[in-house]
Amino acid sequence: MFFFLSKTLSYLVMPLTIIAVFLLMSRLVTNILWRKGLLWSAIVLFFLFTNGFIANELMKRWEVDPRAYDTMHHYKLGIVLTGTVIPELKPSDRVYFSRGADRIVHTVQLYKLGLIDKILVSGGSARIIDIEEREADSFRDVMLLMGVPDSVIMVENETRNTHESAIEVKNILKRSGYTAEDCLLITSAFHMRRSLACYEKVGLSIDPFSTDFYAHQSTYYPDAFLIPKLDALIIWHKLVHEWVGLAAYWIAGYV
Repeated sequence: MFFFLSKTLSYLVMPLTIIAVFLLMSRLVTNILWRKGLLWSAIVLFFLFTNGFIANELMKRWEVDPRAYDTMHHYKLGIVLTGTVIPELKPSDRVYFSRGADRIVHTVQLYKLGLIDKILVSGGSARIIDIEEREADSFRDVMLLMGVPDSVIMVENETRNTHESAIEVKNILKRSGYTAEDCLLITSAFHMRRSLACYEKVGLSIDPFSTDFYAHQSTYYPDAFLIPKLDALIIWHKLVHEWVGLAAYWIAGYV
């Protein structure tokens, strides 16, 4: 039940959902003052959630900062989390990514630069209705195409969320003789805070390596403040999803 709620609850409080509800209610209520209030609330929220400057500033403060390669020390194992593959697209002779392919590209780069010795890919199917496709297997296939030896890659392909990943990865590290200090956690910058919290909850304090950044350098041109931006809505979608997910994990005792 928690898995189902954690996957669906955030969609009920997404910006577009809230705006749509306000607009719908403004047509249904009979009180004129309420109708005007709901309509103007929807308009104000639309401009708030599509404001590129506000969305970018919030995301900049939420994302965990990148690390330069020349400032990093060597790690025995890079743990890369999945969550970027589009399932069930045809033809099935390739891997389809939404965003977040940086998780793979930068992991391979870390390996080829000699900053990590081995790679552990963690993640199965995060869909409510399980399918046979496992994202970790897709990640492995792409890494092999990019020249990473099969002997370097370990796969954990049964976990459905970050909490389960942290538990299973801890077991794998214990069996393989790795400590938290040997490892580097690799995931999207917007997802890093929740990931670190889940791993710390199970006793793994792992250094982060953020990828797939949504925020950019701040700009102060008029269009950043005045012109509605679709990208701003996408950023809000990611932020709300992470905030609701973190709150749900806290209630469940996962962080």
